[in-house]
This record gives sequence, C-alpha cells and structure tokens, in this order.
Amino acid sequence: MADTVLYEVSDGLATITLNRPEAMNAMNVAAKVALRDAAEAAAADSAVRAVLLTATGRAFCVGQDLKEHVGLLLAAHESGATEVMSTVREHYNPITRALAGMKKPVVAGVNGVAAGAGFGFALAADYRVVADTASFNTSFAGVALTADSGMSWTLPRLIGASRASDLLLFPRSITAQEAYELGIVNRLVPAADLAKEAEAVARTLAEGPTVSYAALKESLAYGADHSLDEALEKEDELQSKAGASEDHTIAVRAFLAKEKPKYLGR
Repeated sequence: MADTVLYEVSDGLATITLNRPEAMNAMNVAAKVALRDAAEAAAADSAVRAVLLTATGRAFCVGQDLKEHVGLLLAAHESGATEVMSTVREHYNPITRALAGMKKPVVAGVNGVAAGAGFGFALAADYRVVADTASFNTSFAGVALTADSGMSWTLPRLIGASRASDLLLFPRSITAQEAYELGIVNRLVPAADLAKEAEAVARTLAEGPTVSYAALKESLAYGADHSLDEALEKEDELQSKAGASEDHTIAVRAFLAKEKPKYLGR
C-alpha cells in the first residue's frame, strides 16, 4: 500500500504531500497519524525553513473519511463508548497546531476541492496558492457536525464573522475565484501551473529570513486577540530578537552593497 502521506526535505523545504488520490485524500486514521507526524517533524527540524503542504490527484483533501468513520461510529455505539470523536483531540488539533504554530512559513498548494478538515488545514497555512479549478466547502453542518481543524478561529479572521457564519451554517461549494475575492486565496493560478507556482513560493520562503518569518507569524497571531498596547509591546520584543539575528546583519550589508542577500536562517 502506498504511503498515505509523503514527506521529503530538500534545500530547507519540507514537502508534505497527501497521497490518497483514489479517496480524494480523505483523512482515514492512517493518513491523520501520518500527517500529524509529518507536520510535527517539519516543525521540529531546524534544517527545515519552510513547508509546502500539497496533494496528489484531483482533490486537495475532502476531510474525514466517512466510510471509515461510520464503521468506527457504529462500533463505538455498540460498545457503549461515551466518546466517539476523539480524533479531533488526537489528530486534527495537533495537525492544526503544528501547521499554524511552527516557527517557519507554511504554504498550501491547493490543487482541487478542499472540504471540512481539508479546508481547515489549508487555512492553517500562512499562504495559499490555489488552482483556478479548486473549490472549498466547510461541510461540517452537512453531516451534523461542528467546525474543527481550527476553522472556528481561522475562517472568521480571514473573511469576517458574518461571512464565516454563512459558510459554516449553510455549507456550499465556493469556487476558487469566489474564495480569492473573499480573501481565502493568496495567489490564484491556472491549474496546470499549480505545482510549479506553489513550489516556487515555498522555495522563496525557504531561502528567506527565517527568524523574521517566525516573528511575523507570532506577531500576527498575537495581534489578532490583544489590544494595541499589548501588540506594540510584542512588536518591541520580537523586533529586538529579529534585529539581533544574523540574517538582519546580512540583509543590511547586502542592501548597502546593492547585492541580493543570502540568508542563513538564523
């Protein structure tokens, strides 16, 4: 059986590829464990300076594998188990935390439909490069569930509470163009160019000032739910660290010499 998730590191870029094309990259237990482990490995590896999350086949990820899920659900009911959705705690939460919280940029290369948790994983990335044939769907209410994979936090921050409520309460497929207009998509590209464009963006970030990117991720997350004064204090703290980095000195020297900086990622 092919690996459900592929993981490769090359020149500072970790590429995580969802690899269940026959199931539209639906998340069965094996895939969830593999994705969690890959995301956490990328976060912990100092040699990784950026991450590309992408997928094989015609879908990015349609979320939970409902065929496997219904079997687990029925077995839980028959056994009298009081907890039937531990996968959120065991899998989805760690995956989302790793993607959104790692101190390096994450690019999602969305090649096709991203639904449910698949949509959530794309939102957990810092930058989304999306094929013009892709689509998005929250899906949760359609199967009598609530938001997971961080979507209750990420989606309203991108498109506002009112629009997020609309998409969550009334699940529907939204086109890549509509998602771009809503602010979900950072870069919309022809489907044929998706793989090349997503990798180019991710490699550009892998060659960039890693300390700066980590500080930017932290400051954006912090500023989302703190006061202006608190955000200013956080900026002071993070700028002090960024200013002391080797990459900052490299950047200033390159600017004065009118050269392109070659960052070390520290």
